[in-house]
Amino acid sequence: MLALASQIASPAAAQSLGTLDRNGSIVAIEPYAPNIVHVTIALDPKEIEAGAGYGISAKPNTSGWTHRADAAGDTYSSSALSITVNAQPWPKQPTQMQRYFAPSLPPVSIAIRGADGREITQMEGWELAPHKIDDEATFRVGASFGDTPGTHYYGLGQNQEGALDLRGRTLDCRHNYDAPAGETVCVPFLVTNKGYGILWDNPSVTTVSPGLHNRTQFQSRVGERVSFFLITGNSADDLYAGYARLTGATPLPPKAAFGLIQSKARYESQAELLGIAEGYRKRGYPLDVMVLDWFHWTRMGQLDIDRAAFPDPQGMNKQLHDAGMHSILSVWPRFEREGRYYDMLAAKGWLLKEKDGDPANGLAVRSDRAGALLDSTNPEARTWFWGKIRDNLASQGFDWFWLDETEPDLVPSGYFYSIGSGDRYYNLYPLVHTAGVAEGSAKDRPDFRNLILARAAYTGAQASGAIFWTADVQSTWEALRRQVPATLNMAASGIAYTSSDTGGWQWPSGPEAQRPVLVDPAGATAMAPSYRDYPELFVRWFQLNTFTPTLRIHGQRPATALWEYGPAAEPILADFLRLRYQLMPYLYGLGYQTHRSGAPFMRALFMDFPKDEQAATVVDQYMFGPAFLVAPILDQGTTSRRVYLPAGTDWYDWWTNRKHAGGQWIDAAAPIERMPLFVRAGAIVPLGAAVPNTSVRQPLTEIRVYPGADGTFTLYDDDGVTNAYKSNGGKSATLRWDDRAGRLVAAGPLPSGQKADALVRVVREGQGGAQ
Repeated sequence: MLALASQIASPAAAQSLGTLDRNGSIVAIEPYAPNIVHVTIALDPKEIEAGAGYGISAKPNTSGWTHRADAAGDTYSSSALSITVNAQPWPKQPTQMQRYFAPSLPPVSIAIRGADGREITQMEGWELAPHKIDDEATFRVGASFGDTPGTHYYGLGQNQEGALDLRGRTLDCRHNYDAPAGETVCVPFLVTNKGYGILWDNPSVTTVSPGLHNRTQFQSRVGERVSFFLITGNSADDLYAGYARLTGATPLPPKAAFGLIQSKARYESQAELLGIAEGYRKRGYPLDVMVLDWFHWTRMGQLDIDRAAFPDPQGMNKQLHDAGMHSILSVWPRFEREGRYYDMLAAKGWLLKEKDGDPANGLAVRSDRAGALLDSTNPEARTWFWGKIRDNLASQGFDWFWLDETEPDLVPSGYFYSIGSGDRYYNLYPLVHTAGVAEGSAKDRPDFRNLILARAAYTGAQASGAIFWTADVQSTWEALRRQVPATLNMAASGIAYTSSDTGGWQWPSGPEAQRPVLVDPAGATAMAPSYRDYPELFVRWFQLNTFTPTLRIHGQRPATALWEYGPAAEPILADFLRLRYQLMPYLYGLGYQTHRSGAPFMRALFMDFPKDEQAATVVDQYMFGPAFLVAPILDQGTTSRRVYLPAGTDWYDWWTNRKHAGGQWIDAAAPIERMPLFVRAGAIVPLGAAVPNTSVRQPLTEIRVYPGADGTFTLYDDDGVTNAYKSNGGKSATLRWDDRAGRLVAAGPLPSGQKADALVRVVREGQGGAQ
């Protein structure tokens, strides 16, 4: 709770190791760890004293750092890196050309090197250009960094234009629901494959051009200083450990969050919602969470339940709980003028405001005039909002809350928050809005593990316990293809839990299938009969999301449950759902390791194969934990695809156990009932028994080992619903495979209480497939 509070409080004052004057440009070097440094550049000393911005919960730490000054400049060194603020001689008389074009801003350049003296990158210049925004005299601020051939760039939040490597592109880092390819989300953490990442510390709209014209440039629309963090490391995981150190650990979600989350826009009644839950139970399909989406309320902003449609929400939730399931309820931050809270919120100034102080109402660009936005930058407004969620909704038995519109949907540009203009704090809202609910839940439900479903993120938002999704995407093959790089770049930005609405959210409508349809649409009720290949699309999307951090079915369509895509699709979907639950011991162990390390477990290939140049740019494959290489099918009518197997290891086909050497492209079979899936040599994959949901204790059925290299995996288990994991309340055991000896050893008893020796199955090529 304290970490969350520090993230959303006013930024702390700086504690710099050194503050330098370069002909009027003031530079502060502020270490946070041996491999993390905060650099601030300004003309006004007060901007240096302000310290790090929103989302940074860590405190500076100068331990182990030294300072040396010589003719080259001032060098600050640790065991991991050195920062040299280069000397800047007093400028000479300008030439005739310079009289017209020389900048008035005193130049600053900073060299960043590893402990071995190797240059990592160089900040080559900075920008502070005056202009007015919302009648406020401010600056456009920016900095440029050196580029080297072979550097690849990832992260910067969510972008759905289809690229993974961001090199040579220009990205508009802002939350934009209306982006043409699908919603964009700004998390301004840029990660490279060269051992460093840059965390840009400015929440206004920011343009980033990684590796364009031999440099990487950041430019923010509003600010009075340049502020950024540099994180270095010997591996990608070192960078994410640094990000977690700065911004907060990723909590371990409740175990139910790793199971199936069933949703629809929207369930019309209590009977419909419970009928879907019962449909899963009677068919023997596992299910963990039922979601009640929007318009369950009587009015926008009433923060209530419509009793005409949901007459007994407490009874509804009790019925779900008795079956071992949980519930998530959608709560929006909007308040209609006619609602019971609007006048109070307006009077207190707790709504986003126009320039004249009146609440901003709706969003004119979409002819949307429904309600004003809660100003979650105001701590009193955040506290009030959680209190109403607690008293009005959690009291009815709802477990967790879906904070929709967290961009926010009412675009803040031109409006005003309590802390300043919406332009200045354009990207901040997801951090403060989710953190307010997380903080309230921690205070009032200290023993209950919180979960938030949220539509956008910002620096540090992962610490709220939120899981994210790629917003209201189209239900098309094109949209499906875009989900893989979009989700991988969110993970590369330090946001580990991102997935997509399985099947897309928008009403199912796509172009005519160009190839024979692989799933007979007869009997499907999820779409209009004219969309013949939609059940095939849903099958491929479900296969993909089986191997993403969370698996959630959602969408604006007549039906969304597993059996509503037709009898041809249902058995394929059921098999992948059972596989998801079979892998639950593996998934939960991955989640625990992410909590401890900060590293995501849905991983672009550059993270695990940094020396493999081919792997750096593969856009449609990824690692899922240390074991699985996932190669989803993203095109209609496709029954095979090219798969790149990274170098340095052998790979086993999950379905056939056939072994392949790494460092090559292969043609992988992909009949509709399969998605190409490979397992790395040395992998240890624990598998669990069939269960109806995660409330049932799940024994292991086997510990599968894929020989060819040494390997480790840490099993972890706990009660799945409390916060005991934060105080060593769970049980863990590290499994180690010694390939030369052909033996697996468990360090301590297994969390399930079983004996490891009796569960080990060493995979041999040609001895049958996974199922």
